[in-house]
Amino acid sequence: MPRPAAVPRSPLRREIAALAARMIAEDGISDYGFAKRKAARQLGAVNADELPNNAEIEAEVRNYLALFQDEEHQERQQAMLAAAAEVMRELAPFRPYLTGAVLEGTAGRYSDVEIDLFPESAKEVEIFLINQDVAYEHREPRRTQPDAPEAILVFDYGEVPFRLRIYGPEGDRSSRRNGNRPVERARLATVETLLREARASNDAES
Repeated sequence: MPRPAAVPRSPLRREIAALAARMIAEDGISDYGFAKRKAARQLGAVNADELPNNAEIEAEVRNYLALFQDEEHQERQQAMLAAAAEVMRELAPFRPYLTGAVLEGTAGRYSDVEIDLFPESAKEVEIFLINQDVAYEHREPRRTQPDAPEAILVFDYGEVPFRLRIYGPEGDRSSRRNGNRPVERARLATVETLLREARASNDAES
């Protein structure tokens, strides 16, 4: 049976995706759902069918970064991967996974390095950070989300902002979701591979 033809995106839907991508890349918005709803309001969209999905927005983010921040983005991506690897080594007892824009390669100027942790207790992580003289901020997660973490800790590692989401010890057996798709997670070995690839790519272009 022939596959049905894909429905072409409307001009307004493309505009919403492009504006949401600019907000993510330039304004530090990390929530795709929030970005597209804000873009839709600014463009006067009232039909839910005009809202782009996350894959469309991610594609626009990549296009925006390649067009307006290419060299800067590559340097930032390498620096953030390097910082992620260093912090994940320190946090190894708490089973760290890299997630978010740095893992996806779409980190903008104001993106955080996002790491999910699965310790026996959230207090263990806070005690560890205190013992390491890390000036962190504790933020309460939105409990309305079904996969909300137990706690969120934010801090700066040098000039790189970090966001730690702390889940229960069994939480890594289930996947967190961003809209309709599961959130990708990567262990340290994968991050180190991505870092080597980023360095090789930057060296080849310099």
